[in-house]
Amino acid sequence: MMYFSPPRPQGLSGLWRDWREDVCCVFARDPAARNLLEVLLAYPGVHAVLLYRASHRLWLVDWKLSARLLSAFARWLTNVDIHPGATIGKRFFIDHGACVVIGETAEIGNDVTLYHGVTLGGTTWHKTKRHPTLGNNVLIGAGAKILGAISLGDNVRVGANSVVIKDVPPCCTVIGIPGRIIQQKGVKIQNPRGIDLDHHLVPDPVGKAIHCLVERLDKLEAQQERLVVLHEDECGNCEAEGVCQGENTVILKQAAGGR
Repeated sequence: MMYFSPPRPQGLSGLWRDWREDVCCVFARDPAARNLLEVLLAYPGVHAVLLYRASHRLWLVDWKLSARLLSAFARWLTNVDIHPGATIGKRFFIDHGACVVIGETAEIGNDVTLYHGVTLGGTTWHKTKRHPTLGNNVLIGAGAKILGAISLGDNVRVGANSVVIKDVPPCCTVIGIPGRIIQQKGVKIQNPRGIDLDHHLVPDPVGKAIHCLVERLDKLEAQQERLVVLHEDECGNCEAEGVCQGENTVILKQAAGGR
């Protein structure tokens, strides 16, 4: 399922417009960006996207070898591997561009952000749709792997180092190996500027489970202490009466909830 329909490139004017939007979006998503010259000279993720735009146009006009050579040069220069056949929407940003891989049949919507180490990979050798489809405003954390011809809806967030192998509906947060949905909202997950970078603010299901276990252990230990005290009291009564009834009394009290 495709979540966007990017227009086919229209000459150099369209390429220049895409380049401009790709550069300008950096200032909204990276507080370290100070000025235009710095972004143009020192951001490998931006370099990779700009070169991809050119190679993708070569790919569309059937200059396949030229497109692959340009993308190979971009990979050598930036350590970001974007296949020229991939379809990428507007204002695409790769933060800390390094070790990012985007396959040939990948489809990416508008205003998508990837961090370093992200892979949009395939799971088959057949010449079919084998790479993921990402909707608009998607954010993929560092080291995450999105594998196969799956779809991630609009406003999805994927936690760092997660491995996603199933479809994800819109407005969800996914973490883990394999990825699982831990948060779902009925409204768009985004700030007023349209991009939600708070991908670290996700629940910790493992920590929550451990916390529940610790609370349960505390309750069981407190109950055990009460039973020991009751048992000692009953043993004292038994010694006074000369008959041992402590064990049965404790069992009855435990069955009654300690009352």
